[in-house]
Amino acid sequence: MNQYDLRRGIALSVCATTTFALLSAYATLLAPLSGLDIFAWRVIWTVPGALLLVALRKRLPILRRLLYRMVTEPKLGMAMIVSAALLGVQLWVFLWAPLHGRMLEVSLGYFLMPLTMVLVGRFYYHERLDGLQWLAVACAATGVGHELWVTGAFSWPTLLVSLGYPPYFVLRRKINHDSLAMFTVEMALLLPPAIALVFNGGSLAMIAGHPGRWWLLLPGLGALSTIALASYLKASRLLPVALFGILGYVEPVLLVLISITVLGETLSVSQLATYVPIWIAVALTALHSVRLVRLAPS
Repeated sequence: MNQYDLRRGIALSVCATTTFALLSAYATLLAPLSGLDIFAWRVIWTVPGALLLVALRKRLPILRRLLYRMVTEPKLGMAMIVSAALLGVQLWVFLWAPLHGRMLEVSLGYFLMPLTMVLVGRFYYHERLDGLQWLAVACAATGVGHELWVTGAFSWPTLLVSLGYPPYFVLRRKINHDSLAMFTVEMALLLPPAIALVFNGGSLAMIAGHPGRWWLLLPGLGALSTIALASYLKASRLLPVALFGILGYVEPVLLVLISITVLGETLSVSQLATYVPIWIAVALTALHSVRLVRLAPS
């Protein structure tokens, strides 16, 4: 694990998941904007935030090198376009769900996603799992299995999250470039469709009616998004894939809490049989992470 930075990676992962959970509640402040409207404005306001981070961290030469390589290496350029598209779909569904009462379904996708990431780490990258990790996976799999048994299937938002993120992270590792520079380029690639959505939708008229409110809320959306995504993507590079996947259990737990306490969604007795084993998996993951940090060199 020498190529990884466990302390920093775990801290960034927890920071990212907490901020993502806050974003799901923040999206409700932006009503009556639609999920597509919020997605578009999120991209528009995240781009300057990402560029500011690049400048503050003195990564502009790295960003220029990536752009040059994208122009001179068509395969890399196409890979970045695919990466941006995969990310864009996830950003959209995350903001669409709380406005349509589907946040619990998305949170279930985030519960499933760590399982798929662990499997990718174990069988694609051949990473080893210790006893606590296997126990956490078994508990999470029990909850997921119960949900499948009760419902007979997963909803499309659940599948979109759980199966959409792993190819994105694998592709990013294959590209193997600076995480912040890649994130900035991804957001820049999403900027043209975001601008088109703003001009073709009705959000401009809404904003014109209450400019003071929107010029405060929308930049705030971009700031939270930049912090969350930059931290999350950096953590994905600093941690083994399996550990990064298991730490992903923290976010859906927070999303469920926000869905119930803030968004007014309900959790049935049957759903508790799905979530309780996964919450146990989160507790085991936290214990495992504490052990790793203690063992990691200072």
